[in-house]
Amino acid sequence: MSETAHIVADPTRQENVTRILDCAERLFRHYGYGKTNVADIARELGMSPANIYRFFASKVEIHQAVCGRMLGASYKMAYEISRLPISAEERLRRYVHAQYKMTMEVMLDDQKVHEMVIVALERDWGVIDKHVDSIHDLFAEVIREGIEAGEFADQDPVIASRCFGAATVILCHPQMVAQCLAKTNRAMPDDLIDYAIKALKK
Repeated sequence: MSETAHIVADPTRQENVTRILDCAERLFRHYGYGKTNVADIARELGMSPANIYRFFASKVEIHQAVCGRMLGASYKMAYEISRLPISAEERLRRYVHAQYKMTMEVMLDDQKVHEMVIVALERDWGVIDKHVDSIHDLFAEVIREGIEAGEFADQDPVIASRCFGAATVILCHPQMVAQCLAKTNRAMPDDLIDYAIKALKK
């Protein structure tokens, strides 16, 4: 296991990890992932590259940690919506709308961030699969509550959550959102969300 675990007991070590990730994300956003290397991060921090490698084995590992933080923000948003004291249907609607807005604003408006995300998706990193599983788990519970409240038909909430995610992924996946923005023959967000929620009620 690498020494780069984001969660570390030593406060000084954690502070250094955070400084490196903050700097890397800033440079990735400014210059682009492809044009930034470990030496650039080290120079910006007044460190030697060797010092960076004490915490991260490679630029890829830094990138994974930066993506992990971005996904953490997405999960936090999803978790907070899943716990709102409103109907299960409305929580699902709010989540998809919020994720679509985040994808549009953060991942598409900032092309350098978009580059980071696309690289991560193309490399099929486990951190992304774990994030998707975590989101499915959150909304399986929301759907379970909706079933118990009589909002949705009796069904397996785990399967229903995965299907709901698959039906609305076009509004959450950066590449799909980017490809569909210029198309006029694609479903509108509200129509797609309505369709997916109606499927839960049958």
